[in-house]
This record gives sequence, structure tokens and C-alpha cells, in this order.
Amino acid sequence: MLRSTLHEMSRATDQPNQTHCLTVAQVAEELNVKQSLLQGPIRTGELRGFQFGGRGLWRIGRQDVEDYLAEAYSRTAEGIAAGEITDDGDADTAGADAAE
Repeated sequence: MLRSTLHEMSRATDQPNQTHCLTVAQVAEELNVKQSLLQGPIRTGELRGFQFGGRGLWRIGRQDVEDYLAEAYSRTAEGIAAGEITDDGDADTAGADAAE
């Protein structure tokens, strides 16, 4: 899913009417996560962003999202190779099943 999102986002930057920067809400929607999940990586600098204006308006460059995703894939692959991450099933589906 993230690979297709990454591909769609990189393809979108090639189109003339696409913006270079995204809001936190737009990034969250693209990644199918809550906005609050992005606040930590933005605060730590793991996901680069910048504050626009004085009212907490944040923008994140498309390339910064792509870089963040590439790094996340790298960390995940390293964690799996080191035995630190195991696949106990699809957490997204498991959470949905538990909610029913």
C-alpha cells in the first residue's frame, strides 16, 4: 500500500497543477493515518516539515514524504533482518476485527 502511495505521490509532482508542499492533513490522508500520528515524526525532525505563518500551519514537501517513506522501509527491513520485528498478522485488519 505504501509503495503505491509513494508512486502516486511521485507521479503527482510531475503534473503541472500539483503543489510542491502538502498540509499535514493531506499527508495523513495519503498515508491513511491520523494526523496526530504525524506530529511525533515532525517534532523530532524524522519527517521534515516547516511552519508557515504563526498559527501552527505546517507544510511538508512531497520529496520529504518520499524520503520519510524510503527511510521507514529501510528501518523495517533492517528490523526484520535483525529479528527485532516479526509479522504477527496484519495489524490494520486485526484492529478492525477487534472493534467489531
